[in-house]
Amino acid sequence: MKKAALAGIVLGCSVLLGCESEQEDILKWMNEQAAGMHGAVKPLPEIKIFPVVDYDPLDELEPFNTARIEPAKPEKRRVNDPRLDPDRQREPLESYPLETLRMVGVLGKGKSINALIQADKSLYQVRVGNFIGRDYGKVISINQDSLELQELVEDLNEGWIERVTTVHLQERQEAVR
Repeated sequence: MKKAALAGIVLGCSVLLGCESEQEDILKWMNEQAAGMHGAVKPLPEIKIFPVVDYDPLDELEPFNTARIEPAKPEKRRVNDPRLDPDRQREPLESYPLETLRMVGVLGKGKSINALIQADKSLYQVRVGNFIGRDYGKVISINQDSLELQELVEDLNEGWIERVTTVHLQERQEAVR
């Protein structure tokens, strides 16, 4: 039994010695591999410094204004149209939309007839050839109860269409209470 125990101890030691040699081989291999390796860490990228821009809301468009994304409408059609004279002095009634103007009377002397047009609280005399409204409306005739305008209106194809508009005399309406 002593021989069996002794044989077990010898066998155990040989196994331990064998394991030790396997670990030595692994350690040797790891050292060989580590000898050729060099650690390389890439440097951090440079920080880009952007220029500071002051925002002055009086000089710039608002950042969320829809005008930034809408294309501008071409205005050169009005200048190039031969019927429109860009050098002509604009008359006071051309700054009002036609819907806000009221014909309140007619003045006549001989063959000349003038229409009385009310804009806001002011009264203007208009004769044939004067311009009123924002659509280049030129007065072509004045009657006792109306006046006719020849207007130039821009169509969808960026061209111009002539139309005749009639402005009727408006009777003074008094509120009955």
